[in-house]
Amino acid sequence: MKTPNKINLAVTPTPIETVSFQNKKFLMKRDDLTGAELSGNKVRKLEYLMAEACKEKTDLVMTCGGIQSNHARATTIAACKAGLKSKLFLWGSESSVPDGNHFLNIIYGADIVYLTKREFENVNDIMQAERKILSRKMKTAYIIPEGGSTTKGIYGYISFVSEIKKQINIDELNGIVVACGSGGTAAGILAGLSYYKSDLKVYAINVLYEEHEMRRKILNLAQAAILEFKFNCRLRNENLIILDGYSKEGYKSINKDKLKLIKNFAKETGILLDPVYTGKAFKAFNDKFLMKGKGMKNIFLHTGGIFGVFGRTDEYLNT
Repeated sequence: MKTPNKINLAVTPTPIETVSFQNKKFLMKRDDLTGAELSGNKVRKLEYLMAEACKEKTDLVMTCGGIQSNHARATTIAACKAGLKSKLFLWGSESSVPDGNHFLNIIYGADIVYLTKREFENVNDIMQAERKILSRKMKTAYIIPEGGSTTKGIYGYISFVSEIKKQINIDELNGIVVACGSGGTAAGILAGLSYYKSDLKVYAINVLYEEHEMRRKILNLAQAAILEFKFNCRLRNENLIILDGYSKEGYKSINKDKLKLIKNFAKETGILLDPVYTGKAFKAFNDKFLMKGKGMKNIFLHTGGIFGVFGRTDEYLNT
């Protein structure tokens, strides 16, 4: 087994808490507590990606995402900690009063290029073209794809499996429930569980891509990691279950029923969920597990996203 290099950015291990909501208890893995500014799941991936960027002595780290991308914000801050500059290619428009993750990107000094939705469809080509321009100027750029979802990036969630094994007997559980944008977090968990020969299910809630595309992305990335890191195991792809239909309103939107659930959950538990990822994932978890009395057999992974809330304050307050 090969282990990639990392730099320490995340506050780990994060706790597994027993949470009570509407008279039902469930288990929550608090990856929203991986740090303050670096809160959320992205930092686990960036520990490995930034280590590689530093090893390559890059001049600039480039990545992409939506205007309120948690990954883009985490990359900007991680780059600062590593002594690197960052450039972001964001799907959205410049604002005279930036908020949430967008505000933090500006405060931490990221160079930002704003793209339309159509332009963002070719964002990888755009970043590659930018790298060629820098190369002609004798500068190097390290490109991190959407969500940090590379084989080295998802090693953060392969090692996550080792972490939870030390916290709880996973043989007594049924599954881990997680929101999925680019699919890297779920891919890392699935690869890690396969390495440990565990039959724990990975329940992935797709918030951006269609079900078939989400499954393909997760399985391909998990298999690539198993091959790259020379795991002596078979990918247990049958243990990946996509819980589809919880983001019909679109990646950047959330309906009123989910917002009401988020607000009720915050008032009762003191835990805030974001509108893009964890809010939608918790609706699935509530429907499929908590309401059916299966909360203590399935871990809900809170992947963070708190700063995205501040880009949606009107909706939170007026729903």
